[in-house]
Amino acid sequence: MLKNILRGLRRPPSQSALERVLEIRDRLAALADDELRQFEPGSREDAFAKAAVASERVLGLRPHDQQILGAMAMADGAIAEMQTGEGKTLAAVLAVNAYAREGGPVHVLTANDYLARRDAEWMGGIYRFLGLSAGFITHELAQDERRRAYRCDVTYATANEVGFDFLRDQLALGAEELVLGDFGTALVDEADSILIDEARIPLVIAGGTLEAEPLARRMAQLARTLVAWRDFQMDEYGRNVRLTDHGNALVERASGIENLFAPESMDTLAAIEAALHARVLLRRDVDYIVRNGAIELVDEFKGRIAEHRRWPAGLQTALEAKEGLELRSQGKILGSITLQGLIRLYPRKCGMTGTAATSAQEFREFYGLEVVVIPTHRPVIRVDRDDIVYADHRAKERALVAEIAKVHATGRPVLVGTASVAESERLSARMEIPHRVLNARQDAEEAAIIARAGQRGAVTISTNMAGRGTDIVLGEGVAELGGLHVIGTNRHESRRIDHQLRGRAGRQGDPGSSQFFVSVDDELLARYGIDRWEGNVDEIQRIVEGQHFDARMTLWKYGGLIEDHRKIVHARRRELLIAGADAALLRTIDAAWSDYLAAVEELREGIHWRSWGGREPFHEFIQDAERIFNEVMERVEALAEGQEQPEPVSIGATWTYLVNDNPFGTLGERVAAGVRRVLEGRGLLRGRG
Repeated sequence: MLKNILRGLRRPPSQSALERVLEIRDRLAALADDELRQFEPGSREDAFAKAAVASERVLGLRPHDQQILGAMAMADGAIAEMQTGEGKTLAAVLAVNAYAREGGPVHVLTANDYLARRDAEWMGGIYRFLGLSAGFITHELAQDERRRAYRCDVTYATANEVGFDFLRDQLALGAEELVLGDFGTALVDEADSILIDEARIPLVIAGGTLEAEPLARRMAQLARTLVAWRDFQMDEYGRNVRLTDHGNALVERASGIENLFAPESMDTLAAIEAALHARVLLRRDVDYIVRNGAIELVDEFKGRIAEHRRWPAGLQTALEAKEGLELRSQGKILGSITLQGLIRLYPRKCGMTGTAATSAQEFREFYGLEVVVIPTHRPVIRVDRDDIVYADHRAKERALVAEIAKVHATGRPVLVGTASVAESERLSARMEIPHRVLNARQDAEEAAIIARAGQRGAVTISTNMAGRGTDIVLGEGVAELGGLHVIGTNRHESRRIDHQLRGRAGRQGDPGSSQFFVSVDDELLARYGIDRWEGNVDEIQRIVEGQHFDARMTLWKYGGLIEDHRKIVHARRRELLIAGADAALLRTIDAAWSDYLAAVEELREGIHWRSWGGREPFHEFIQDAERIFNEVMERVEALAEGQEQPEPVSIGATWTYLVNDNPFGTLGERVAAGVRRVLEGRGLLRGRG
């Protein structure tokens, strides 16, 4: 049994280590509660065994061998890949206990506030039995409550909330205002989502009184009058849009500007480009929804609302103008850090997820984390059927409706995974059988919908299922019918997202099946100009994943330099804070750093133009960013020595915003061109016809 378990691991814990944990667990199980509490672990094996017995005493949950293996892998500083339904939440407790015993706070970074609260409360009894304190952070907590939660041995929180608290600490005016404390260990739940899918998204804290520019409304109105292919052109992959000469002239006449590209006209140029991008490329009910008079972004990986996330200020304002909404002040950026940068602040880190193996190289290169694949507790008997390919999406949707009705007639529950809010609602409108829809509009009903998704006869149409945090449990008699049937209406760019959807069926040895329905005009194929495909979709996905990896690596180079500068500035600021520096002084240092961020962002947005003159953009960026940074440090030291008068700055909202993966411009063009070249080189693509 043990040999079979260990054979499936990429870097397995030793067989003897697991056997020792099981032996110690059996011995500790004979102790009374008080005796067990008093037992002091002398090794990690002792700690795993004690936590395993405590789990059974407190919650009646006995960790199985695979959960212990997962905990051992995490305690060894790795990403444990454990399939849906395998009990990652409990496995994490064993690893957290081992880290906490070795000293320093442990942060369990979860996918959302609901899971942070649920897991801390659910597992809290085990921690208390083990003599550890546990707390949680959610968005609505006040500063004092946050400080108390971070003082616990174990703190459950989203990565976003920890990041915002970190940024607020960077702006503290006195040592008593600091909230976060030291960084110790990060155990990242849904590690692929947080460390890869969302790694490029900066967390931003903003303040000041910059008001939304009325120019955005004028440009939104003007953008509506522009004619495709006469006034503007899109690249063939639909990822970029640019004005033509005719369009430039039209904008100049409408705005009373002589030269749209003159330095004094840059605000107008930026506003019309943002308005055009918002009109043509950002799709309502796909990329965002409008709810309660506000724009709410839809997370493409999770299918739910991306809380407190915006696009960069100009584009966010353009989108509000497009939808006729109130233009909200975006404020001035006072601090920013990516999730990737945040996680790298932890001296010890590990994680767990259901899908990590396909991204093992990225985990290793960005974070120094290896991936360990943990075998399932019971054999997976789910049947994964081959994709069915259709000529167009209309034929595909007709077949989908027929297939759903056919499976429903047998009594088996059906889960349909769609790519967007719009698609889920379009498919719902065609259905003639009872069903439930789970998308960004129904996020408040998520738990209730998922709780019924495995019942006999249930049909659930959902957007992407990543990071839902709740298992679909089969109802009575469903296993005998064949279990849950999962249907995917599209293939995603990432194989991990497809695997997550498949993994909703066949948990813990349950029967189940899955199948994807694909059409040649699906976005994955159409985006890359592929209309005659003679290979398989997995091949496209692997190539696209590689292209995105290269793009994130490029972005990391740029972000890494900014992060190095941030560390220097804020180390100096902290010295002044601890020394009791005057609060206006500290605020002005913050203003100087804010000016740096604005200047560097402007530099990065335009750096790709340097390549036209034969210069290397990244080298140019380094030179100019270093010059800007040196000017900031000179100002900081002048302030510290009293040679410059401070200026007040007010703090406002916090949010995350999306940035282009490619700082030079069009990611879509570069990725798509690369994909086509690779496919043609392998003889897998006949070309367009």
